[in-house]
Amino acid sequence: QLTLVESGGNLVQPGGSLRLSCATSAFTLKTYHIGWARQAPGKDREGLGCIDSDDGREYVVDSVKGRFTISRDVANNTIYLQLTNLKPEDTATYYCLADVYVSKILIARADCWGRGTQVTVSS
Repeated sequence: QLTLVESGGNLVQPGGSLRLSCATSAFTLKTYHIGWARQAPGKDREGLGCIDSDDGREYVVDSVKGRFTISRDVANNTIYLQLTNLKPEDTATYYCLADVYVSKILIARADCWGRGTQVTVSS
């Protein structure tokens, strides 16, 4: 069974940083591309980026490029989303996603989702 468990969400001031974690299994990490999406209240889900399971290549959508980065720790079966220079509009629930297609993750239409972790950016 594929499991994705997010953690690291918190209340942070504008301009601050957070690192979100997505814990999964070694099988999932090897078999599926894994990435991140978010959903703010009243808004549609937004894909943020993805790590390609085949070559470790990082994909980040233009809207957050330069502020968000994705990385993985294969030894600990964990994918990270580093958030920097956070803005109030980044307030959302952040989800870890898995799919066999990178494209589906980047448009937040992946088959598998975690439960999410809340990020609130406010002074």
